[in-house]
Amino acid sequence: MSERVQPEKGSSRAAEGGGQGMPPASRDARTENAPSPQEPQFRFSIRSPRDFWGGLVLIALAILAIWASRDLPGQRGFAFGPGTAPRLFAGVLAALGAAVALMGIIEHGPPIEKYKFRGPILVVIGILSFAALVRPLGLVPATFSAFVISILGTTEMRWIESLIAGAIMTLFCVLLFVYLLGLPFQLWPRLY
Repeated sequence: MSERVQPEKGSSRAAEGGGQGMPPASRDARTENAPSPQEPQFRFSIRSPRDFWGGLVLIALAILAIWASRDLPGQRGFAFGPGTAPRLFAGVLAALGAAVALMGIIEHGPPIEKYKFRGPILVVIGILSFAALVRPLGLVPATFSAFVISILGTTEMRWIESLIAGAIMTLFCVLLFVYLLGLPFQLWPRLY
């Protein structure tokens, strides 16, 4: 009356043989994810994107400098030519760019943030406003307004500190350009 339960064929072999008794679909799924011993496991990962891409931009800038100085004669014997210094500096820049890019692969760093256009746009507007206002209004109002417009590009601006810094920068520009260098700038608007 008691029935003996017979194990399925291949079930003991499945436990011993590492899945030989498994259905072909599950055996293929298990071996599909395992790396084959012939394939090398080389993974290129950028750990610090800022450094890596910044280094590549420096290398591209060095290549551009070398290309731009291609028509200048270089070094002849011990005499330097007009193309020697640009090529030398471009080579140093390329080496530094390669070092920075390599550090972006080796060391961990912050990711690249979303680019914000507010700062650069307001700095350009500040420069253009200085160019437009320096003749009709004079150096003092043009410098102060350019500084205030440029400082609006940051979100960390505090009005009192910005106005004080603008006044100090304006005073510095007046002392430097008018009194030290003796440039003929009109300081204030002319009232005719």
